[in-house]
Formats: sequence, C-alpha cells, structure tokens
Amino acid sequence: MITLNDIKDAKKRLDGTVYKTPLMKAPFLSIQKNAEIFFKEDNLQLTGSFKLRGAFNKVAMLDDEKKAAGVVAASAGNHAQGLAFAASYFKCEATIFMPEATPLTKVLGVKSYGANVVLTGENFDEAYASAIKFAKDNNKEFVHPFADDEVIAGQGTIALEILEKIDNIDEIIVPIGGGGLISGVAIAAKSINPNIKIIGVVASGAKGMKESFEARMPIDSSSVRTIADGIAVRDVNPKLLDIILEYVDEIVEVSDNETANAILFLLEKHKLMVEGAGAVSVAAIMHDKVNIENKKVCAVVSGGNIDVTMLSIIIEKGLIKSHRKMNLIVTLMDKPGALMHLTDVFTQCSANIVEIDFDRNSVKLEFGEAYVTIALATKGEEHQEQIRENLKQNGYRFKQI
Repeated sequence: MITLNDIKDAKKRLDGTVYKTPLMKAPFLSIQKNAEIFFKEDNLQLTGSFKLRGAFNKVAMLDDEKKAAGVVAASAGNHAQGLAFAASYFKCEATIFMPEATPLTKVLGVKSYGANVVLTGENFDEAYASAIKFAKDNNKEFVHPFADDEVIAGQGTIALEILEKIDNIDEIIVPIGGGGLISGVAIAAKSINPNIKIIGVVASGAKGMKESFEARMPIDSSSVRTIADGIAVRDVNPKLLDIILEYVDEIVEVSDNETANAILFLLEKHKLMVEGAGAVSVAAIMHDKVNIENKKVCAVVSGGNIDVTMLSIIIEKGLIKSHRKMNLIVTLMDKPGALMHLTDVFTQCSANIVEIDFDRNSVKLEFGEAYVTIALATKGEEHQEQIRENLKQNGYRFKQI
C-alpha cells in the first residue's frame, strides 16, 4: 500500500531535476464562479506532462542491475516521453513500443530523449502485448503507465507541491484515465488533511472509471472515443479502483465540446497550451460539473502535448461558436463584376474576408450560376446578423455553414 511517506520520499528523488511546476491563480474564472481557483500547471513540466514524475521515481528506485538491463514501456504518448527522459537521465536503455499508426511527431519526441522505438501492432493493446513479451524475454523492467506503486507515488508529489503553496484548500480536481495520477494525489492530500475533497474528471467517451466508481466494481468500456486521448483508457485496473473508492469523493464527466472550450479558454485567457486530458479538470469548473462556490480549489492541468492539427480544429470551431468567424455559401450569377459586387456587400459591413472559393461546376447549380464559399472574420453575433440582413437586402441566396 502506498503511503504519504512513499510520496514524500519520491519528492526528494525528484527535487532538483523534475520541475516544481507553477501554481497560478485563475482570476477570470475565480470571479466568474465566485470561488478562489488555482491551476497546477504540469503542462509546463520538462516533458510536457505529469507522467515524468512517476517514471522518474520508478527508474530512480531500480537497483543497478535492473538499470543496466534497461526498461520497457508501451505508450503512444506522455508516459513514453517521461520514461525516455528518466532512462536517459539515469543512463539506462529504454525501449518503447508504440502502435504502427503513431504520429511521427510522437515517435520523434520519444527518440529525442535517446529511447529505442519499436513500432508494432494496429493498436495500443497489440503494442502493449509485444512490450510485455519483450521485457520478459530480455529480463528488462516493464514500467506500467499507472498500475505501479512507484509510479503512483511519483504522481502524488503534485499534491505535496499544491499543499505547500495553498493553505486550507477545499477541493483538488484531477483528470482520470487509468487512475494513477488521482490515486497518488488523493493518498497524499487525504493523508495530510482528510477534509480535502478529491474530485476526478473523466471524458464522456472514456468513462469506465466513473461507471466502476458508481458500481463499486470494475466495468470496462467496450470502446473509447475522445479528444482527450491521454485519458482514453478502456480497461479499469481493480487495484487502482480500490484506491479511488477509498480516497476519492466524486467523479464527474465532461464532453469533448466542453473540453475543447476549456482548451481554447486556457490558450486565450492564460496563454497555456493544454492537451485534452489536461483540460478536463478546467472544463469541469467552467461547465459547472462541480460545486465550488465560495471554495478554494485547485485544478490539476496535467499535460500540454496537444497535436497541432487537433489544436487548429479546436481554434477554428471555437471562433465559429463565439461568432468571431462566419462561413457562408452564396449563390450568384457567373458574370463579370458579380464577385466584386458581393465583396462590396461585405465591405459595407466592415467584414474582413479571410478565405474564398469559387465553384461554377457543381451539378446543383443552374447554368449561369456559381457558388462562392467564403469565410469572414466577424465581431460577434450582432455583426453576423448585420451581414445576413445586408445579403438579403441585396437579393443574394446564401446558407451559413
């Protein structure tokens, strides 16, 4: 059983190498929610995620013989980078098994820390099975991403850093995937102050731990699908469920849209680049999944390794939802000057064109007509209504998309 002393010992091992990440007050959200809200920003950790804490503590505790033999993991994300860094620090060979379809950026990220990467299998489960077999056949230490006492103790150091800085905290809100992070945080926090409420947050598309928590028995998800890929865990580990049942007070869920809103909020208001798994704790606050009024709370922002393509999609959708971007398909006559007249309509409304596409070949068009697909930078809902009215007054047929 992991104890507070185990976590304190882990903190000593991490000191001087693994960052003590910032703990920052969130003024805008605090005013909005009538609470005192802080963010524990582990997205700013050395490898961009809290996972380094557990991996570093695990490798640090291996004896010289096991370090010399090397370590093995299966991961397509943050655990891989954390273990690769830790192994490099202790001059220990690391072999990371990743699915064949793993994006090149993630593969290169792991290799940059000196690890060997083996691409195998169509999915994580197949890569995991290969990693287990390789570790056993070659007498190497397999480092599980969450179901490992030393890893959990390392993750628990986050709670010690929070409690060093914040007096009389009421709640700590933590993302849940496999459960290693919240287990470590909960053991540390509750051992110091049993009155601290620990709240876990899962993604709606990967809520096996929430369902298991409510049923008080493991319930594996048949499938997982979420933009919060760092917490997209299908199978529930019974040992971690037992810890969570003992120490965690509540588990809530957030949708992908709510998570995307939180990612955009953190980027715009706090200048923080945060991945989906790291943003779910903030999403729970933003969308009132937790009761925090008049309380002092800390949301653990667990990681910042977001795919650039995913980030661009989130930004694009966020601009549209907040009425800062408007996409239209306009039908006009295919004749000289028609496009110029249309752009004059937008100029009259002070709408800036950011993208335009002209199509005269669609089978849906009458002869002599054309479609113009156009993207406009706009200044809110009223501005968009003004544009629509101006188009109607000028006789245009259009559809907002």
